[in-house]
Amino acid sequence: MTAIRLTRMGKKKKPFYRIVVTDSRKRRDGGWIESIGYYNPIDSDKTVKVDEERLNYWLSVGAQMSDTVKKITGK
Repeated sequence: MTAIRLTRMGKKKKPFYRIVVTDSRKRRDGGWIESIGYYNPIDSDKTVKVDEERLNYWLSVGAQMSDTVKKITGK
């Protein structure tokens, strides 16, 4: 089963997250299939960029979004 979720990047105390498609059995920061966007909670406007076309593709083939990604993307 595939999942769309966040993987943590960045330095200590300065998180930066990629929105990735991965096997749901892998660890949070384990290998992933495809990166489809990013989320930066440190910016004043909390920057979010998502490739909508790829997100819709992965949802159409059965990938499940995590609760956090649902909240961030508004889907």
